[in-house]
Amino acid sequence: MFGKKRGIGWIYQQNVAGYVFISPWLIGFLLLTLWPILQSFYLSFTDYSLLDSPTWVGTRNYSEILQSDKLFLKSLTVTFVFVLLAVPIKLFFSLMVAILLNKDIKGMNVYRTAIYFPSLIGGSIAVSALWRNMFGMDGYINHILGWFGITGIGWISNPNTALGTLILLNAWQFGSTMVIFLAGLKQIPKDLYESASVDGASSIRKFFSITIPMLSPVMFFNLVLGIINSFQMFTSAFVITAGGPANSTYMYVLFLYDKAFKQFQMGYASALAWILLVIIGVFTALNFIVSKYWVFYESEGGKSK
Repeated sequence: MFGKKRGIGWIYQQNVAGYVFISPWLIGFLLLTLWPILQSFYLSFTDYSLLDSPTWVGTRNYSEILQSDKLFLKSLTVTFVFVLLAVPIKLFFSLMVAILLNKDIKGMNVYRTAIYFPSLIGGSIAVSALWRNMFGMDGYINHILGWFGITGIGWISNPNTALGTLILLNAWQFGSTMVIFLAGLKQIPKDLYESASVDGASSIRKFFSITIPMLSPVMFFNLVLGIINSFQMFTSAFVITAGGPANSTYMYVLFLYDKAFKQFQMGYASALAWILLVIIGVFTALNFIVSKYWVFYESEGGKSK
């Protein structure tokens, strides 16, 4: 019976059943994802203000953005600085915390839950508002510094320190990245560390010769996600600094938001969105190209291909 040949009709019925089961997701993807993407691509070549019908202008939006928009260059520079600083700091901090939480200590599950819990609300507006109050002129940070006789400053009102407060907030939201690192650490065979100990390897040598290579696929995954998320950072800059002072925290997505929902230049904003997509795509592609030199997969004999 199991060897009976299935007819075309039976195969067709099975395919139809499969499409019926995935139809809710498929309809949602077509209407809520694919259609808006295609529509934004069309609008990027138009002059559209939400109040009037789109007017085709060709590549004028792109030309204006790349050639004469100074705020585009400013927001892009601020975003690049944020990505180059925030991503490595968050990865390093997440990895260090994951290593500490990987210890075999009584009650460790409680510590892991307590450390991860703030990340559940880490990207919320409430946390951003709290961060703004902490680093304000009369905030908790300056209050603590006053205990040691240090006069605080307006951290979020100073162009030299405002972006740093956003980078610290991004590093504080390490929960998800830390959990992924912790899962990767759990997969490293303990036999490797025991063999290294027999050979007299120090803790530092074990870290760089065992932990880092074995954890490199997880590091690569977190790096790619971290870069993508950092390029799209919006909530913190919008709530805490609103892009100021002196545009020192004027992130790219904040610039896009202003063009779309304050100036109602939807065509221009769509062009900005597609430029951001290309930038993220280039960075992601570069990461995949470079990964073959430092990411190692056990199933492929070591080095990535």
